[in-house]
Amino acid sequence: MTARGTADRIAEAALSILLAEGAQAVTMRRVAAAAEVTTMASYRHFPNREALLRKVVDTAVAEVVATWGRRRPNRTFQQRVDGLLADFLDFALGKPHLYTFVITEPREGVRRFPADFRSGESPTFAPAFEAVAQGIRDGVLRPGDPLEVTLAITTPVMGLVQLYHGGRIALSPKEFRALCRRTIERVLDGVRT
Repeated sequence: MTARGTADRIAEAALSILLAEGAQAVTMRRVAAAAEVTTMASYRHFPNREALLRKVVDTAVAEVVATWGRRRPNRTFQQRVDGLLADFLDFALGKPHLYTFVITEPREGVRRFPADFRSGESPTFAPAFEAVAQGIRDGVLRPGDPLEVTLAITTPVMGLVQLYHGGRIALSPKEFRALCRRTIERVLDGVRT
């Protein structure tokens, strides 16, 4: 097996553990066993657990967000928001451990508000930021800082997801999605022209 093949197996094993059990379950020893390599072989490809997780998560998130906001061509602002909300909830509800690691767990090298978000470096924030900036330019939304308007629109849903993941919201996934849509609409009512 080539070095690239081994690194890929290690990364796939790490992702599998992360998705199933969360980041705390990802250890170099456990990943090596799942990839059927020695622990030392893992360290030849990834210097430490943090480097492995960073690589795995960056790749996984890039795949998840590659199609965000692209559900329909020639869409209105509202259709764009609806599509982005659906994409975000597919991610948050479909891959809860990855979502938690990406969005809420402290770790080195995370993107930080405001500079990284304004420059488009946050792959999970950038599609919403672009939609809001376009909405402001098109006059659909009141003038304002697109970064702060996007934050105002997105954080209520992120808070709801945290409550849902924590078992504090007793709704079916379909009912929860409807709650999120109503919440976004209430926020948008405050920023529409």
